[in-house]
Amino acid sequence: MSEKVIMLGNEAFARGAYEAGCKVSAAYPGTPSTEISENIVKYDEIYSEWSPNEKVAMEVAIGASISGVRALASMKHVGLNVAADPLFTVSYIGVTGGLVAIVADDPGLYSSQNEQDTRAVARAAKVPVLEPSDSSEAKEFVKFAFDLSEKYDTPVIVRSTTRLSHSQGMVELNDRIELEDKPYVRDFAKNVMMPGNAKGRHLVVESREAALVKDGCNFPINKVEYNDTKIGFITSGIPYQYVKEAFPNASVLKLGIVNPLPKKLIEEFASKVDTLYIVEELDPIIEEQVKSWGIKAIGKEVLTVQGEYSANLLRKAIGGEKLSIALPAQAPNRPPILCPGCPHRSVYSVLSKLKIHGAGDIGCYTLGAVAPLSVVDTTVCMGASISTLHGMEKAKGKDYIKNWVAVIGDSTFLHTGINSLMNMIYNKGTGTVMILDNSTTGMTGHQDHAATGKTLKGEPTYAIDIAALCKSVGVNHVYEVNAFDTARLEKVVKEATAIDDVAVIITKSPCVLLDKTPVSKQYRINPEVCMKCGMCMKPGCPAITKKENGTIVINDTMCNGCGLCETACKFGAISPVQLR
Repeated sequence: MSEKVIMLGNEAFARGAYEAGCKVSAAYPGTPSTEISENIVKYDEIYSEWSPNEKVAMEVAIGASISGVRALASMKHVGLNVAADPLFTVSYIGVTGGLVAIVADDPGLYSSQNEQDTRAVARAAKVPVLEPSDSSEAKEFVKFAFDLSEKYDTPVIVRSTTRLSHSQGMVELNDRIELEDKPYVRDFAKNVMMPGNAKGRHLVVESREAALVKDGCNFPINKVEYNDTKIGFITSGIPYQYVKEAFPNASVLKLGIVNPLPKKLIEEFASKVDTLYIVEELDPIIEEQVKSWGIKAIGKEVLTVQGEYSANLLRKAIGGEKLSIALPAQAPNRPPILCPGCPHRSVYSVLSKLKIHGAGDIGCYTLGAVAPLSVVDTTVCMGASISTLHGMEKAKGKDYIKNWVAVIGDSTFLHTGINSLMNMIYNKGTGTVMILDNSTTGMTGHQDHAATGKTLKGEPTYAIDIAALCKSVGVNHVYEVNAFDTARLEKVVKEATAIDDVAVIITKSPCVLLDKTPVSKQYRINPEVCMKCGMCMKPGCPAITKKENGTIVINDTMCNGCGLCETACKFGAISPVQLR
């Protein structure tokens, strides 16, 4: 009898890859997809790695597929942008061993800079997309995706969302299928995408699309539920759960393949219901195609293109119900903040004091944009801080950026920042780049990267020397500074921004959450000496608060002894207390 266990969606995706006989997995950590690789690493039968970025991860998986084994690449939706270059071309090439990409979208913007819809990218790339609705389907759809990939000679995307990736459900475990490696056959016309070959392969892609449209009508991952035919829903993924909760008696066509759409199946369903609704989060990808076929349907006229859906939202928008559910009291907002003892806070305190503007990047350090630090002025995407600063200089001149720095983390620098730094050097920039090296990929839960000295499996490996790397591409002014040595850091920032040349400042202090040893030292405020000036509160440490009477105190349950507050106090009112 098969074992049944409760799994996160991401855990189930990993299990699906294992059971499907996948042999190679590559990814760059990005919420909400990170836990896929963190679970795949538990299966020794699969080689798994953190790649420097999603483009590299996709290319590693492509190479494995071409060599004849099943391969997986995992990423979040904005990571697909980075991987788009190889994805669009491997759509023409096709596969040898099955090639699957799991891409996790983020409706509701829980941890992302936009809400883009992976299905739109996949349509442009002419790549099939499967969309599971729970953990059980997450596992099974990955297995089906590998079979589909090999049958139709195509990469396949399995689309997730934050809700699916981070929700739990019952999953039935099955044995792994052991597949013989497919033999590699040299095929110049298929695998070398020069223009002459690509023209021929484009015809193959269009033929494949037509076959999937026809055959998709019979795929077992699509489900038709005929109940009350006065109202029918076409939906997929997590929205299916909301539809079933809000309208349990309605007829439903649950699509497992959402690109390309199974046209005849949809036409048949639409013909049997009186009123047809299309329920899909984010863009009207299904809706626009269905309406283009002359089918009357209701979708974004009543539903939003923003954020996550819910059963209550559907009841209100479609059922016209007034919500009678007792809503909980409004909870106070809890905006994200840098942790007590975070080295980024120390760096931003110096930059704030010097009135330096920050061209920002994607990571924990993006929080330097909010009060009271308010240093980061721009944030676009990973690696963009250096490039945008360079663009400012070329637009306004080198004097314009004397009070600007580009701020980027160690993992993000290796992701795409290094390319931007090379561009700054090559095109004779003079900007100052600050690499906030906290020895981890902090924003997604402390994953290792190429400069930490450990692989995804935790095995020791060569650690990239970031300072030496910067020097190797032509940076003549490289400084390494302890993030909490604020006096030296202030001096270095002044010096670096004054010179007419590219400078890199690497602030080195590990993420406070990496150190699991008990706190040995904390700080206390002497109320008899404290002048209540508030200078210690300027960095915004959540451990320091002001009472109604103006007294400033340090919360001993939060203080981890970084000492930044002591540095800020000019009256000697803050001193350390040894705990052990």
